[in-house]
Amino acid sequence: MSDKVAIVGVGISRPQKETPDISYKEMVYEAAVSSYNDAALASHRDIDGFVTCAEDFLEGTSIFDEYTPDQLGAVQKPVHTICGDFLHGLAIATMKIKTGLMDIVAVEAHSKASNIKTYYHIVNYALDPVWNRPLNVNPYYVAGLEMRYFMNNTNTSEEEIAQVVVKNKKNALHNDLNCFGASVSRKEVLKSQTTFSPLRELHMSKHVDGAFVFVLAHESVAKKLQKNPVWITGCGWSSDSPTLETRNWDECEYAKRSTYMALKQAGLKNLNQFDFFEIDDTFAYKELQHLEGIGLYEKGSAGKACLNGDLNTDGKTPVNISGGTLGVGALLEASGGIRALEIVKQLRGDSGKRQLQKAKRALALSWRGIPTTSGVVLTFEGPK
Repeated sequence: MSDKVAIVGVGISRPQKETPDISYKEMVYEAAVSSYNDAALASHRDIDGFVTCAEDFLEGTSIFDEYTPDQLGAVQKPVHTICGDFLHGLAIATMKIKTGLMDIVAVEAHSKASNIKTYYHIVNYALDPVWNRPLNVNPYYVAGLEMRYFMNNTNTSEEEIAQVVVKNKKNALHNDLNCFGASVSRKEVLKSQTTFSPLRELHMSKHVDGAFVFVLAHESVAKKLQKNPVWITGCGWSSDSPTLETRNWDECEYAKRSTYMALKQAGLKNLNQFDFFEIDDTFAYKELQHLEGIGLYEKGSAGKACLNGDLNTDGKTPVNISGGTLGVGALLEASGGIRALEIVKQLRGDSGKRQLQKAKRALALSWRGIPTTSGVVLTFEGPK
């Protein structure tokens, strides 16, 4: 029997800069109801298992899976909590289904970033407690160091990185989920306030609140639930060294290894077989670094491709049609939901004004953020 897995339902609580009037539980409930309806489930009881993506430090609550079941309809059902991005959650759900033990699995991730008063202090806990944390400075300096190294190592210019911001914020204007869509120029980006040199304010994604719930199903039931199932064909993930002193600064190893694993599972030989890409852009330079890391562009060429328009929606390799996190907003562990949702919409043909004429296969990449070197890549195919 085939062990193919499909996304049969998607639901969201739309991203917002602040949500003082609702709790994260209400957001997750809203996304869950929408997703279950999209999957045409007769009842939430038809779901065999659940995956929730959360980091206890960010939630302010330990053993966070204890706070998930009620709003998902997961009481007395298996709940698997992972400290990882939403794409990690989709990969875990895919594996659960491929074991043959479950036919339908729901995946949840959310952000209530507006509740966090000391986000940078929390991130600082992930740095080495002996060498880095005692510096007691904003950990985003790591992004500044990496951006400088990337620019010097690849001869990527500030103008090329600024164009990523211009492109993604413009793309976001066509996405009704966007919180930061705008028409900006490279000059405006380069004049924005320096934060962690050479990183600037407009290079950085800003956090928003929101939630995503997806329903995944085995092929034997997928087509009964959804007339346009989107198939997950490959999953790959990797973590390089987390310490600043021992990591490989020359190459984006986690992107490279994750892509190799996902392509092998999908039975694909190269990235030319994909029609578009949704790639982590937590910082503008990361989009270019990731594109070179996965092998779509050779070292030092992604920035030039962006400047030439090759990464635009009408370019030869469209990247972040959704607007990415620079345009929509970053949702902590739920950021991968932006990428996966855009891919599902494009492959279903439901993207409205930003719909690609040719959208049959796509790749998404997420990065867990500073100071990690942890990433995940998923490949998708549209309805047959």
